[in-house]
Amino acid sequence: MVGVDAPQNPGRIREGSRQVNLRTDLAPLADLIEIAFASSMDNNGRAAVREMRTMSSMPGLGLLSGFNTLMQGMGLGYVWVADGRLVGNVSTYPADGSGYDGKTWVIVNVAVHPDYQRRGIAYALMQDSLEMIASRGGHTAILQVDADNPTARRLYQRLGFIEERNWTTWRRSATYTMPPPLDSDVYITHRRANEWPAEYALAEYLRPPALGGLGWLRPLHKDYFHKPFWRQLADWINFKRTERLIIRSQDEQQLLASLWVETSLSATTQLQLLVHPDYEGLYDEALINTAVRRFGTAPLTIEHPSDRAVTSTLLKRYHFASRREVVHMRWESR
Repeated sequence: MVGVDAPQNPGRIREGSRQVNLRTDLAPLADLIEIAFASSMDNNGRAAVREMRTMSSMPGLGLLSGFNTLMQGMGLGYVWVADGRLVGNVSTYPADGSGYDGKTWVIVNVAVHPDYQRRGIAYALMQDSLEMIASRGGHTAILQVDADNPTARRLYQRLGFIEERNWTTWRRSATYTMPPPLDSDVYITHRRANEWPAEYALAEYLRPPALGGLGWLRPLHKDYFHKPFWRQLADWINFKRTERLIIRSQDEQQLLASLWVETSLSATTQLQLLVHPDYEGLYDEALINTAVRRFGTAPLTIEHPSDRAVTSTLLKRYHFASRREVVHMRWESR
């Protein structure tokens, strides 16, 4: 397999771990990430690699990096150099958005070239990254790892990470035919603005912080249920829209199921499903059936807890295919 050459500047190359230098490392980092994640990289990942290669040749990279999350993560990370080649990387950046307290960091792109694996490189890079996070006042780090990668999971556990929950990403192609409507008396309607506390209570029961909240980079937070004006404005500017379909209890005092349908300029529509366990197999099918019939002319994706077996079976029935199962892991500084 072809190696990833570090910049040929003998005066600066040294073996081992060092912080990333965006001016010289970005292009070989793109090559490393493409090689390391070849089997699991999706369209978003490939687009990120292309963006890295484009930015590596742009003047004023230091200025641009301050406005680009991808560049921030790369710039605060660490790389490993061996035999004059860049062979390892860990990227990390402060978590941003509702629900974060400014002390949580995200770790991504933990990659070691196949020719240099099983030498302790990933462990050493992770140690450096966690020490950097702690030195900057961070007390939490989060990452996700493929569920079928026990070696990486054990490595993170050795570093003090705990596993929160397994999540599966499902995708339905727009090429499938539409299902017929269900012969059901389940009443689906739109959530009223003043019902957000009831929806939040349902999410708090189903998706507590100890189990990873609402999903990757979506901690359980009230802003996702009752959007402040600034978030509404940002959605409007970015052509993002969220439709909220709900099912109430018979006395209309509780929300027993909820489905978010998030659309944007992207060709893919994102779903988020919350169903009380007592109604799995009934209310989740009613909402999935509605979503597929109304929005299935575009690809649909949903990230859902892997332990919800009933819903997983329904997603398969409606031609959603499992694309990836990951484990969310968390580290707390001592």
